Amino acid sequence: MRVITYGTFDLFHEGHRRLLERAKELGDYLIVGVTTDNYDDSRGKLNVRQSLMDRIRNVQDSGLADEIIIEEYEGQKVQDMQKYDVDIFAIGSDWLGKFDYLNDYCKVVYLDRTKGVSSTQLRNESGGVMRVGIVGAGRIAARFVAEARYVSGVSVEAVYTRNYDKAKAFAERCELQWANETFEHLLQHVDAIYIASPHASHYDYARAAIEAGVHVLCEKPMTLSKQQTTELYELAASREVVLVEAIKTAFAPGFQRMVAVARIGTIGTVRSVDATFTKLVHEGRELHGEDGGSISELATYPLLAIVKLLGTDYVDVRTYSYRPEGSEVELYSRIDIVYKHAIASARTGIGVKAEGELVVAGTKGYVYVPAPWWLTEYFEARFENQAHNKKYYYKFDGDGLRYELAEFAWMIRNQTPESFKLRTAESIAIADIIERARSQATIFN
Repeated sequence: MRVITYGTFDLFHEGHRRLLERAKELGDYLIVGVTTDNYDDSRGKLNVRQSLMDRIRNVQDSGLADEIIIEEYEGQKVQDMQKYDVDIFAIGSDWLGKFDYLNDYCKVVYLDRTKGVSSTQLRNESGGVMRVGIVGAGRIAARFVAEARYVSGVSVEAVYTRNYDKAKAFAERCELQWANETFEHLLQHVDAIYIASPHASHYDYARAAIEAGVHVLCEKPMTLSKQQTTELYELAASREVVLVEAIKTAFAPGFQRMVAVARIGTIGTVRSVDATFTKLVHEGRELHGEDGGSISELATYPLLAIVKLLGTDYVDVRTYSYRPEGSEVELYSRIDIVYKHAIASARTGIGVKAEGELVVAGTKGYVYVPAPWWLTEYFEARFENQAHNKKYYYKFDGDGLRYELAEFAWMIRNQTPESFKLRTAESIAIADIIERARSQATIFN
């Protein structure tokens, strides 16, 4: 029986070895495909730290592969199944269902993720795999686990949420090593945490983690106040811990390039930014409580675009919010941010729907990013003379969470406290504007 499996095999560790051992047990001849750098890039795999030859050597040194091939492009697996007369295709269970189409060519076997490998062993054998724990067990937490497999050198291993039964179910479903009964227990298992709990809990979790020397990637908004956000960054700096606000758009290649194109003078001097993000919400926490509403839920994204394009030296913030009779929260808001030489507008809605576009107006032209601009794949620089218009295309892989995680891991590995992609001052400014917008809004119904 001929068995084939594929992987990047970066920072080869015991988990890789166990997978190859179990694949080999399925037959008597094991073929291992190692991905090229270009193919990893095309499929959205980030942070690969070793060269192709080093990764091939990793597999060779394991002594488990009877033959090693190179995987260079999407669709190659179909050809390999036939070319090498494969009987079984084996892959980790975190890809469950992804390769069912190959059953037309051979038997597909999904191998359970190795849970018995100790974190110490992983770190020692891989040269520094970062152990990550998750706070929260909702939809975005599950997406984070799925996205993390595209970031080399990261292992999501543990979860904590106040409901222990929910944490256990999440750990089982996502094949994590631990479900923790207490937050303190989680901190003992990991090097870093990703906070994906309700907004009001972010500050306490982040502060406790930083004080314990654990790096923090915190979902947006980090907090709903300027003071709390400032305190967290100051504490992180004093403890030499990396703290990043998880605004995925900030770290996406297309958004970064759009900001660069607008700021280098392509459209002249930027005088106006208009950014909209709305979605219709019919039930859920967004519609209830002190932390609900469209501003707390969505304003981070348009405010990110505004501070990246115009800076943090705004002079006034004015907000108008629609809050119908009987609603606990505002359902639509317009936040106007005034600068000395520019004006911006951020529009958010969870009960009102509008076109989710971004328009950056300059003295020579403008940049237009269509909806959903916060998942930037395409934008245009447009001018009075349309012959000068230019279109830009970029990848936005998966849910985008891999971009923020890859940057977070890079900062930790390189002991870099701040990323130019999202500076401390920008996160603090976003928190300040959100706080002022929520507390000073003119309400209409």
